[in-house]
Amino acid sequence: MKNKFVVALLIIGGIVLLNIAASFVFFRLDLTEEKRYSLSDATQSLLENLSAEDSTDVFVKVYLDGEELPGGFERLKRAVTETLEEFKVYGGTNINYKFINPNAETDKKKREEFYVELAKKGMNPTRVVDTKNGRQIENIIFPYALVSAGGYEVPVLLLKGTQGKTAEEKLNQSNENVEYELATAIRKLTLKERKKIGLLAEFTKLKPLNFSDLIASLQERYDLFIINAKSSPTFQGLDAVILPKPDFPVDDSTKYKIDQFVMSGGSALFFVDGLKVDSVGLEGNFAQPLELNLTDLFFKYGVRINSNIIKDGASCAVIPLVVGDLGDKPNIQPVPYRYFPLINNFGKSLITNNLDLVFSRYVASIDTVRADGVKKTPLLMTSPYTKTLNAPAFVTFNDAQTDTEQTEYQGGVKTIAYLLEGKFQSLYKNRLLPNDPKFADFKAESQPTKIIVCSDGDLIVNEVSQKTGNPLPLGYDKATQHTFGNKDFVMNAIDYLIDEDGVIQAKGKEVKLRPLDKLRTRDERTFWQILNIGLPVALVLIFGFILQWARRRNYGTT
Repeated sequence: MKNKFVVALLIIGGIVLLNIAASFVFFRLDLTEEKRYSLSDATQSLLENLSAEDSTDVFVKVYLDGEELPGGFERLKRAVTETLEEFKVYGGTNINYKFINPNAETDKKKREEFYVELAKKGMNPTRVVDTKNGRQIENIIFPYALVSAGGYEVPVLLLKGTQGKTAEEKLNQSNENVEYELATAIRKLTLKERKKIGLLAEFTKLKPLNFSDLIASLQERYDLFIINAKSSPTFQGLDAVILPKPDFPVDDSTKYKIDQFVMSGGSALFFVDGLKVDSVGLEGNFAQPLELNLTDLFFKYGVRINSNIIKDGASCAVIPLVVGDLGDKPNIQPVPYRYFPLINNFGKSLITNNLDLVFSRYVASIDTVRADGVKKTPLLMTSPYTKTLNAPAFVTFNDAQTDTEQTEYQGGVKTIAYLLEGKFQSLYKNRLLPNDPKFADFKAESQPTKIIVCSDGDLIVNEVSQKTGNPLPLGYDKATQHTFGNKDFVMNAIDYLIDEDGVIQAKGKEVKLRPLDKLRTRDERTFWQILNIGLPVALVLIFGFILQWARRRNYGTT
């Protein structure tokens, strides 16, 4: 008995010492295969810095709540809860949250007023029809969170997935994005030091109104400067430069500044067209070569934009087109237009992970060329069913009314955007003489940096409403009234280029779907039910029998 008493004291003492040690040493273990309950290092750092500043308090209101949430949304709610709990672990008292049921108000008028209030803040409801007890029930769900800090607030859409995916896959993508979306909102509200981005807009015919959504989105996260490239002596001091849809050739002086900016470790994003498309009438457009004085620069960095236009026979947007007469009026119907590919084929990158379809217009193919020390990652790709037209080419609208012939579209997958990473060689290496004034500061090889080249200048252009004259959201398609993933692509790209260790790393989280085998669950249902119910009971009985037998043997009791 004395030995047993000593053992018991040692066990209790060990537990006490373990708890004391745990109060000084913080650690958490995530035993899941994909580390679904772990936060990225960047998110942890963001939250810990909040804790260091007592004045920074973040409050999150989650409107994804209710007693009758469908199963998929209940899992999404659980993912949000688990993520916010992890946020509190690292953010401490500076992070607080609350779940609010938008349908809790019993008074219909007050409930609808609350809906309107949420809509004014940019949070629109999702209507979901669910089957329960053999009856169809329509649920009004607000898959949003409202993150507030420092007197400002940002709505966060929690339900984000790729068009064409099943409902289950979209919800799974949303689960993967929860940490990134919430962390991005917190970063936007609490960021003290902002990166600097330059927009080289003097080479385009478009007005600032056509880039208004891009400009507004950039200004929320970064310090944005509209650069006069020709008069600026250098681009140093910026973290990245963007060349948006140039229509005029880039002068040699600006090209040299871009090259030396990259050599100094700066990042660059090029959204340029392969061909110039001009309207020639109601029948179509005429595409001809577009000389931008950038071919040699891109070639040196490892890519070549071809002078062609891609037709995608399997994935394309629709345009309103007159297909006949309806009485005495023209019959206008949405018709697939193969010159406007909808990009649903993405390379493996944090930039494109869980990205919605990207809307493109008159895109060219990009080929890679040798560039030692440069890693080339395709980001945006067409479907395999493509056909290319080389310049000059007549782009007809009547083409939209013809059926896609598989034998005609055998061009294979075409890439329209590349991520280039590594050490780049200067285009002007071995070109400058020692007596040239530029020679003293010239850099022949870059520091490790990143570049993105996209062969669609329209990808970052927002349309303008003909009725109101106001800009439409970037990626908005008037024919389908759907906003595609263009803005997410651009913002993800910039985050990746200039904030490599930032919250963009959270987009690498993967939550794997592990569906049950439907045939086995049908054929072996009884077996697994008996196993799951009977095995725990059998184990308890066996353990009790062994314990009773051991007691009889040691103490001779009956």
